[in-house]
Amino acid sequence: SAEDALPHLWSGMQGIVSSDIQLPGMSGMQLLDHIAEVNPAIPVILITAHGDVAMAVQAMHAGAYDFLEKPFSPERFIETAQRALEKRMLRMAVEDLASTTADVMIVGETGTGKELVARCLHDYSKRRDRNFVALNCGGLPETLFESELFGHEAGAFTTASKRRIGKIEHANGGTLLLDEIESMPMLFQVKLLRVLQERKVERLGSNDEVKVDIRVVAATKSDLLALSREQKFRSDLYYRLNVAVLQLPPLRERKED
Repeated sequence: SAEDALPHLWSGMQGIVSSDIQLPGMSGMQLLDHIAEVNPAIPVILITAHGDVAMAVQAMHAGAYDFLEKPFSPERFIETAQRALEKRMLRMAVEDLASTTADVMIVGETGTGKELVARCLHDYSKRRDRNFVALNCGGLPETLFESELFGHEAGAFTTASKRRIGKIEHANGGTLLLDEIESMPMLFQVKLLRVLQERKVERLGSNDEVKVDIRVVAATKSDLLALSREQKFRSDLYYRLNVAVLQLPPLRERKED
């Protein structure tokens, strides 16, 4: 019964809830409402032998993760439950990592929400009041890369009429997202590694180093370890970024998204 389940439901539970809608006493829909008050991030799968489209829509609007109508195959239930559990554990991993100072690498195909996860890491961290700075490493011409990342002083090159604060320095106290980091030219990988090790940045045209307190989140759709073995990505930078890894499942495994 739902009543028997209530003592086991708490905000940090590392699990999911699967419930019939028709129950003695509290119904599955009422249980769903209760769980939404405890923690709406807990996935709830509702099951009914009396399902119809209206009830399914109501359940999904109320926050259900999925809705299964009897009869259904055990395989379908297992697949739904596994996806729900993966989603729960990923969310908890994001929340747990957010409270740490560790740099994070997010791995996932295009469209899986890597930047969204990076923003969550920032928004749930102690850095939330400072800048979240995103740089797409694959969207910059190599000639502008160094200036964008490290900044420059006035006169550093022909068109540098005034000082520019780079993305790293702008993220001081906050979070720097380096998206598509596999696209970063090897020359700048060396310079980024130095910044990560020393937490100092030197603008183009300057001899002075500026201390930076940043959390780096690197996002990639590629296997960086494989690229490093092919000498297409620096292995020392890979191991420096590979402190904590979040693997995002592809959208074909998260059709409800």
